[in-house]
Amino acid sequence: MEKTNVARIFDRNKIDYKYYESDCPQAISGVEVAQILGKDPRAVFKTLVTVGKSRKNYVFVIPVGAELDLKKAAAAAREKSMEMLKLKDLLPTAGYVHGGCSPVGMKKFFKTSIDSSANGLEIITFSAGKIGFQVETSLAELAKVIEFSVADLCV
Repeated sequence: MEKTNVARIFDRNKIDYKYYESDCPQAISGVEVAQILGKDPRAVFKTLVTVGKSRKNYVFVIPVGAELDLKKAAAAAREKSMEMLKLKDLLPTAGYVHGGCSPVGMKKFFKTSIDSSANGLEIITFSAGKIGFQVETSLAELAKVIEFSVADLCV
C-alpha cells in the first residue's frame, strides 16, 4: 500500500489512525468519497484554503456536504474578510492539489479551524494528501500533529 506524507507524519508521531486507498484517478466530490468508504458524509471532512484581507492564508476543515460561510471563517480567523484561495495558487501555497488537500503536511503551517460539528464525533475522515487516499482519526489524535481551533464555520 502506498503511503502519503500524511500517513508518514502520523506514523512518525505514533498517531492512532486508519488509512484508506481507493481507485479514484481524479478528484470526485467529498460526498462521493464518503459513499465509497461507506461513511456518513457528516463525518467526512474537506480541507479548504483561504486568504484573509491581511493576505494571510487560513485552513478550514468542514463536512464534505457543507459550504464554508466566509463571514464565519473571517470571524474565526479574526480577519475583516475572507476569500477562497485561487485554484492556481493551491499547489504552490499548500503543496496539495484540488481534491487531495489535507490539513496535515502542508508546505507551511497555516492557522487551522475545524467545524464545530466535529466535536460530537468519535472520529473524522479527511484527505491523506493525495487524491484517492483518506485518513480517519480522532480530534485528540489530530491535535498531536497540528494546532487547530474549533468554530462554527458552515452556512
